Amino acid sequence: MNNIKKIVWFIVALPIIGIISSCDDFLDVDHYFDDTLKYDSVFASRKNLEKYLWGAAGELPDESAIFGDDVTPGVTASDEIFTLMKQDLFHGKALTLGEVSPSNLCSMNSWDPAYKVIRKANMILARIGECKDITPLQRAELIGYTHFLRGYAYYFILMNYGPAVIVGDLVFDNNQDASYYERQRSTFDETVDYICSEFELAAQNIPADAPILNFGRPTKGAAYALIARVRLHAASPAFNGGLAAYRYFGNWKRKSDGVHYVSQTYDERKWALAAAAAKRVMDMGRYTLHTAERVYSKPGGDATEVTPELPENVSNADFPYGAGNIDPLKSYTNMFNGTTYPVQNKELIWGKYSDKIRDYTRQSFPIYMGGYNAMCLTQKVIDAYLMQDGKTIEEARATGEYSETGNSRVLKYFSGYRLLRGTYNMYVNREMRFYACVGFNGCYWPATSCTNTDVRNQTVYYYKGGNAGPQTAGSSQQEQNQCITGYVLKKYIHPEDNWYNGNGATRVNKVFPIIRYAEILLSYAEAINHLQSSHTVTLPSGQTYTFSRNSNLEDMLFAFNQVRFRSGLPALKPEQYTSENAMDEQIKRERFIEFLCEGRRFYDVRRWGTYEEEENVPISGMNVNAGLNDGYYTRTIMTHSDYRNRVVDKKTVFLPIERNEILKSRLLDQNPGW
Repeated sequence: MNNIKKIVWFIVALPIIGIISSCDDFLDVDHYFDDTLKYDSVFASRKNLEKYLWGAAGELPDESAIFGDDVTPGVTASDEIFTLMKQDLFHGKALTLGEVSPSNLCSMNSWDPAYKVIRKANMILARIGECKDITPLQRAELIGYTHFLRGYAYYFILMNYGPAVIVGDLVFDNNQDASYYERQRSTFDETVDYICSEFELAAQNIPADAPILNFGRPTKGAAYALIARVRLHAASPAFNGGLAAYRYFGNWKRKSDGVHYVSQTYDERKWALAAAAAKRVMDMGRYTLHTAERVYSKPGGDATEVTPELPENVSNADFPYGAGNIDPLKSYTNMFNGTTYPVQNKELIWGKYSDKIRDYTRQSFPIYMGGYNAMCLTQKVIDAYLMQDGKTIEEARATGEYSETGNSRVLKYFSGYRLLRGTYNMYVNREMRFYACVGFNGCYWPATSCTNTDVRNQTVYYYKGGNAGPQTAGSSQQEQNQCITGYVLKKYIHPEDNWYNGNGATRVNKVFPIIRYAEILLSYAEAINHLQSSHTVTLPSGQTYTFSRNSNLEDMLFAFNQVRFRSGLPALKPEQYTSENAMDEQIKRERFIEFLCEGRRFYDVRRWGTYEEEENVPISGMNVNAGLNDGYYTRTIMTHSDYRNRVVDKKTVFLPIERNEILKSRLLDQNPGW
């Protein structure tokens, strides 16, 4: 079944009847055509052509492989996760340890697969007219998907390697002299424009909706949303002139003509382009933030499911103008743990079923429940979560609402969550996304699919001698299975999930959000925030927008506050958005928390030009080598060699191009620092 997993997001693009003649026939798709087969057979029928297209799609990296088996750096290369697991499986970790080089990409090479896909896409576009048993509508749709595929291949290059070698529609002949294949890289901005043009072409012909049976197929909205992501990336400080662009790329010029690969001149209009791209998605009227209905207390009802009352400073208006009619915890967590059926989730602009996400939840479970105890969140993540009334922990500490001493004396049930009596006060009265995502010392794990009472309805402890903590001398527990920070990721874990071997233990299937509407809202807010003057943008699809920060301030706040309200938090106060810098701080915190372990953080800190600053913050957690009453709740900087050997180097804004690729062409410049 591995081939199905690799091409899951395009499998569903195949019509259910008439394309797949048999399961075995489809499973052989990788071998059905190879580069030595005469291409006449590819274009002899629609069936063959579609097989060729979907097979090409399967050669791109799996977007949901963000923890291990990662072809792109994933979350183990960011400041979200610290794990003692080995880098031969957690490839992003190899980047943080300085083991990646042009001669050893540590299994993170998406350059070669991307260009193989591009070549196949070009072949399709060049010869699709030869396919006769196809209607004009089917041909147009296949052309649209081919442009999407080609744009997406270049997107992988841009995000991970920067400027691409753009080959246009060229299909390279075989057996030519080496000089025939030599091409130089385009600039960063040229690459961005080309990717966006491909997605624009795709959006003209692919459907706006994917039928239920075709969940996972990219749509017009997916194409537009990826344009919004790419435009925001290009407008950001590291790629848009100014100090960050100079620090990272000031000396990086193309050898052939001395042109800067990354522009050293700030262009505010790039923010307007990003705002327009996001607003177009918003104006489609197809997407909303995922919400779950508020559960009220009633006679005979389940009191543990009741939605808690909102803090006084949170609007009680109906969503999206407040949080009065929604359950903030379920609104967030049900998107990720498998509760919400994906086609019912209007926030999911593009997503996919993911065995990778489901299987890597095992890394969070304690060993005695069949897990590996190793997907550890950092204290930095814990501290970033707000209090339930929107205060930072620093603000709440000043008012006495937050404490790092003592324990809760009250057992609380809310929204199906159980916060036990004795919970450390650091973890009390936090915002709902905290409880959706964080497994802390004394956290309750239902794990109800298993009938063994020893591994269901569990309270998990990470202190020395605790049921999930470092064990006593002589224990067989491996070092890599230590929850080194005292926190694990629970974001993708359903209350039924259990990894115990036997007794009915199962895991609910997961859906990975490749891009969701919350990102569009926060991207729009970020783009508007940086507009000091007015800009008018006309998009290729015909929409015209005029933006400035002053004129669109209310729109900016409405977009941003929707994400806050969904989490049960109050709207921003004037002092938090009046200045550009204050609002920028709010946006960066919100993206850190909202997209925790979705694969965005690695790219965000790089595009902001804050990578070195953020990664140089010491990785810390609780003192897991201490007993519960002997100092466990002490902030402790990691002393393990995997932390001491971490490398923070600005060259890792991009991965290196493999040395063999550089040697093939005198015109191909390596990424800076490599």
